[in-house]
Amino acid sequence: QVQLVESGGGLVQAGGSLRLSCSASGSVFNIDDMGWYRQAPGNQRDVVATITSGGSTTYADSVKGRFTISRDNAKNTVYLQMNSLKLEDTAVYYCNADAWTVAGTIPILGHYWGQGTQVTVSS
Repeated sequence: QVQLVESGGGLVQAGGSLRLSCSASGSVFNIDDMGWYRQAPGNQRDVVATITSGGSTTYADSVKGRFTISRDNAKNTVYLQMNSLKLEDTAVYYCNADAWTVAGTIPILGHYWGQGTQVTVSS
């Protein structure tokens, strides 16, 4: 199995910055796409940013120009640098990864989630 552990959330004033990290551990053979999602109270979980193993990125319109996703493939870690934070960025942020494990000689692709980290932006 694969475990994703996020860190870096917290309380920050509007206009400030935070950097989230998410590391994958366990029986990881390889990781394809990784991403960050967020869910505010009463809302659905929405994609924030994604990154392929080759480094191609996508962003939600609401965070373009403010957030940057990156990854270190050697460390199986994905990052989210969040700048110019706004009140509406307040949410639980979840890490996501499409990771390959091996069962015997059979590769298996799984879709994994972290436990979430709270980001609160105050005025």
